[in-house]
Amino acid sequence: MKFNKARLSKNRLYLLVYTLLVLSLLITACSASTPTGTASATDIKIMVDYTIAQPPAPDNLVHKEFEKRTNTKLTITWVAGGDYSDRVNVALAAGDMADLIKIPNVTTPLFRQMVKQGAFWDLTPYIGDYPNLMAMDAKIWNNTKIDGKSYGVPAGRPMDGGGFVSIRKDWLEKLGLQMPTDMDELYVVLKAFKDNAPDGKKDTVGYNMRDSRVIEEIFTGTAGRWKEIDGKLVNMTLEPEMRDALVYLNKLYKEGLIPEDFPVMKENQYWELATSGRAGVTSETPEALFRYTMDQWKKDPEVDWTPMLSLAPKAGGKQYVTQSTGYNGILAIPKTVSEQKMKAVLKFIDYGSGGEGLNLTLYGIEDVHYTEEDGLKMATDKAVADSVGTGAWGKMFSTTVLDLWQYAAGMPKEIYQRNMEIAEEKSKFSTGDPAIGLVSETEIKLGSDYSKKIADMKVQTIIGKTTLAEWDQYVESLKTDANYSKITEEINEEYSKRKALE
Repeated sequence: MKFNKARLSKNRLYLLVYTLLVLSLLITACSASTPTGTASATDIKIMVDYTIAQPPAPDNLVHKEFEKRTNTKLTITWVAGGDYSDRVNVALAAGDMADLIKIPNVTTPLFRQMVKQGAFWDLTPYIGDYPNLMAMDAKIWNNTKIDGKSYGVPAGRPMDGGGFVSIRKDWLEKLGLQMPTDMDELYVVLKAFKDNAPDGKKDTVGYNMRDSRVIEEIFTGTAGRWKEIDGKLVNMTLEPEMRDALVYLNKLYKEGLIPEDFPVMKENQYWELATSGRAGVTSETPEALFRYTMDQWKKDPEVDWTPMLSLAPKAGGKQYVTQSTGYNGILAIPKTVSEQKMKAVLKFIDYGSGGEGLNLTLYGIEDVHYTEEDGLKMATDKAVADSVGTGAWGKMFSTTVLDLWQYAAGMPKEIYQRNMEIAEEKSKFSTGDPAIGLVSETEIKLGSDYSKKIADMKVQTIIGKTTLAEWDQYVESLKTDANYSKITEEINEEYSKRKALE
């Protein structure tokens, strides 16, 4: 047999080229894989708030576990809750945004402006691919839409069983009092707390005034300032029920049943009143209430902070309890993020919003951060050290499970079960804000001045620096103020549009 040298050379050349091509593909595949052979981790930069003493550190065990389970590399900028809104506005204005940024509210003016400019992904066509996100109540999604589209994933929360009035039930029993069911009965209780000093110290104020808006809402019968009446939204700031609330609070103030310096108090001062035995009524979610008062309870097991079911403005009146907005901000993705990476970010959010991911979000790693006892997850000291729970990791995911606000690490089973029973009962008649997510262009421009003046007038009326007659005059001036009236018109226009889309 004779060999064709020219043909042999050409075949060797083809073989060499083929070999180099295969090697190139192998090298590329290896470079795109981790040492274990899985796809390379997705880098995700996140900006989110936290509401505990210290945020998770980069070497946090839950942080590392999230990276491991979701094949991501997370760079998280944690911002203290009190500073978060300002920091978000700075980031938006500078265009210096993380791949995933939590927007405090869908009504944030600068965010809405940037949405109209196309700066954020419209997630509407994509969210159907993520089962945990789709499991969220449709009402929550609707409350966070802009012009019928979703430009962020709601950081979902339970709609019921959240923040409301809580009371020292052990004080009620000690003084032979019943659980109050209306505001007149609550007044009697507050006065008894002050006059009879159940803790033996003559320094009790009764109600610490934390989130005093709940008093206004009990009188007006709605969460927030808008109430649907005959198909229209009415601004309850201008209605007699708001005046009734101010009369009530002024009475509490004059009789020393609320702190004299409440207008300038800070968050820790409200809680100091509650945990030091100087106040027998506060407002908070059952979960946070237990966390804040756990040391008090450990020192004195008789301490019994109990969430109240509801309150009516007067005897025989309609019982009221707050329904929450259903979300704690929205998780938005800037258009600077590629579509492929945007989907990876959604997958990350979806993981932390259900199943084992939600378990990791709320409780951490089993046998490290908690152990199971009688069906409850009992936290270890490591859970506190690693900032496990709703105050940190829970801020960047949807956590709509009903017991989110009913259980805290270290809570006895009987307290948890009681909280759940009360929450389930509240869900039967809770009242929400009908104007969630609605905006008025006039309010965006002028609303802050009105809000500041109204808030100031309320405080001045409560402490007696402004008379009720002066409050009435101010309300009348708002009713004839063209710009303020326009806010109501525009909110109702938006409300009608939303109703038409439902």
